[in-house]
Amino acid sequence: MDSTTPEASCLSSTENPSLEPNAKEWTDTQRPGDAQSQEELHQYDFRAAQRSFGFWAIIVGLGVTMWLAALENTVITTAAPTILEEIPLGDDWIWLTNAFFLASATFQPLLGQLANLFGRRWMTMFVISMFMLGSGICGGANNSASLIAGRAVQGAGSGGILMAYVPLRYRGYYIAIILLIYSIGTTMGALIGGVIVDNMSWRWVFYINLPIGAVSLFIMFLYLQVQHRRETSIMNRLKRIDYVGNGILIGGTTSMLIALTYAGTRYEWSSWHTLLPLIFGFASYFLFGVFEACRLAPAEPVMPPRLFYSPTSVIIAVNTFLFTAIIYWSIFFLPVYFQAVKLDSPTTAGINVMPISLLGVPTAAAAAAAISRWGKYKVIHLLGFTLYTIGLGLFSRLDENSPTGEWVGYMFTSPIGAGLLLNSQLPAFQAPVSEADQAAATGSWNFIRTLGSVWGVAIPAAIFANYVDIRIAEGAISDPAAAGLLVNGGAYQFASAEFIRRFPPLVQSQIRALYRMAFQRVLYAGIAFTGLAWFLCLFEKDIPLRTVLVTEYGLKENQTSWSKKDAEVGEVPQNMGR
Repeated sequence: MDSTTPEASCLSSTENPSLEPNAKEWTDTQRPGDAQSQEELHQYDFRAAQRSFGFWAIIVGLGVTMWLAALENTVITTAAPTILEEIPLGDDWIWLTNAFFLASATFQPLLGQLANLFGRRWMTMFVISMFMLGSGICGGANNSASLIAGRAVQGAGSGGILMAYVPLRYRGYYIAIILLIYSIGTTMGALIGGVIVDNMSWRWVFYINLPIGAVSLFIMFLYLQVQHRRETSIMNRLKRIDYVGNGILIGGTTSMLIALTYAGTRYEWSSWHTLLPLIFGFASYFLFGVFEACRLAPAEPVMPPRLFYSPTSVIIAVNTFLFTAIIYWSIFFLPVYFQAVKLDSPTTAGINVMPISLLGVPTAAAAAAAISRWGKYKVIHLLGFTLYTIGLGLFSRLDENSPTGEWVGYMFTSPIGAGLLLNSQLPAFQAPVSEADQAAATGSWNFIRTLGSVWGVAIPAAIFANYVDIRIAEGAISDPAAAGLLVNGGAYQFASAEFIRRFPPLVQSQIRALYRMAFQRVLYAGIAFTGLAWFLCLFEKDIPLRTVLVTEYGLKENQTSWSKKDAEVGEVPQNMGR
């Protein structure tokens, strides 16, 4: 049946692409698992929106936001020793990173649901404001409690919706822009952290976010005008949120992270302090799966089971977790090699890891262009994990005497592999999913990715700390004072040339050798992760990517409607999308 569409509105008062209202409405019955029946999905003139200033202002604003979040992910890698010297955390130092990642991971599904119910505009501005608040708390912290609390607030604010404003096939270009900026921020974090602690107060590691975040917030306020349905009251929308599912995920993730943080350092692996939270964590994940699969969740479940009906979606979800984990594996422990084995300064160590973005960024852009051009991603994933596995193997050969040319040459493997994978996984995860579920799919993918970052720090940190403790117990360090500082998780926070040079030459060589061997063990475990991901890629299928946007959330431009059934199968009426 025919009807008129909502009136097209411009992105700003000065930018309004010339669009002629021309709309048809097609309706269909509710499909199983949908919260609303007779729900309209809209196609807007995306190519016209591309020409508007407001569209690109949003891209810039989102990019700035992602850059800040990425920067705070890794700025601690070189700044931590200086921060911990002023605010000692003891064996709780790992919560400088864990608090950030845990809050980001656990709030990710909830933020996705809230954005789905209340619209992306206000939720985006809310998470930016929360991130800025956390930065201010960290910068002004004078004790461990406020510092960790600030990092948790930062992490909660770092979870935002990447994008659901462009067609799936072309989304690669724009997600490429956002995620490339994210990649740059991630790899620049070590450098910026090193420069700040070498030249000014460590507090500017956090204060730097305030003016930049304010600019992003201003851009979002002016230009992020997103189509959103408001047919129910606030109370009815709140009832649709999956509070139980979110609670199970938060409790399970927190429990497992606590177990991994203290296992082998504060408590033995066989201790009930370790086993009980591990068992509780695994049981929580199982319970979460049962809760969601049995349709016990409300209308807006955290992870709708229908997102995982396709085997390819399951494989992409697992590989997203593995890839994100191994990225942080590298980012957090390459600076350890440069500072504690090569005895470089924090600034130099930050410069040394810059090739990760310098090589990964153009590769990621090329991968996004290839997916947008051909709509294929399986071969890109296979090549990416192949190169990353080779790169980790090469990095494991580095020692105290490795020349610059050697590690620079190795940088041409893993970073290129990471670039191929960076932008190619989200479109692959979204491909089997209807546009009506894109917000849920994006939120779920972001949660999986952020959960990967949690374990990408916790797992190698546990491997690293446990190996150091074993070697010190075997007498690897002859100086009791040095050995006492490095055990029980202390090795990571003391991974600096300044610390090592306090000791006699013999002890220095022992400490450097210990760090080198622990670094190698971390990489060996990483190779197992990437090898598993490569094997899973063999079972992926290239699912065609849609070339039009079918959604109720598009930017407020010219829109055309058709049935949800057509949207699910990717069919477009012949007079649309031209």
